[in-house]
Amino acid sequence: MNVTILYAYPHDGGYNHAVLEAVQAGFSSRTDSTSADAPVHITTLDLYKEGFDPILRFDAEHRRRDLIHDPSTEKYRTLIEDSDLLVFIFPIWWSGMPAILKGFIDRVFVKGFAYRYKGILPEGLLKGKKAWIITSDDTPGWFARFFEPDYGKVLRHQILGIMCGIKTVRHDSMHYMRASTPRRREAFLQRVQRFASRIRA
Repeated sequence: MNVTILYAYPHDGGYNHAVLEAVQAGFSSRTDSTSADAPVHITTLDLYKEGFDPILRFDAEHRRRDLIHDPSTEKYRTLIEDSDLLVFIFPIWWSGMPAILKGFIDRVFVKGFAYRYKGILPEGLLKGKKAWIITSDDTPGWFARFFEPDYGKVLRHQILGIMCGIKTVRHDSMHYMRASTPRRREAFLQRVQRFASRIRA
């Protein structure tokens, strides 16, 4: 199973980095004797360390429809194409994902690669791939559920599902970070590590 982790957080000392390490440890713990999908090949794409440019540019000479041929994003399209599972790890800021991850989607999940149109409806071109979304935020879970848009859900349903044809198998969300206890944070880390150790493509 080929796994690509798309990680969007700028600080190695933050909780999101602990989540990344827990997920990596879970995948790395798999062996032929414990998983039907072993061995697992993991690629971690740290968008901040990668220095990814999130700004989408096109003009009269460089047309939007030609983004599928952009040489600066070719390696990312190849990486996604070769992946069975995409793992998204990011915080929710201002009810949305970090700009660097939104820009990655704008520039890489482009028409002709991730989707096309059949009449007025989109058709996903990445069918057969799965996604696991892991988010954190500073909002109480009940409030987020009823009053605040959750970009993890937007990513799951609208972007990956409807547009690209990718099935999200799970969305883990660590709510209300500033009021969380060490015990609750550790329990969340154990949960995502455990799931990484057994998820199948």
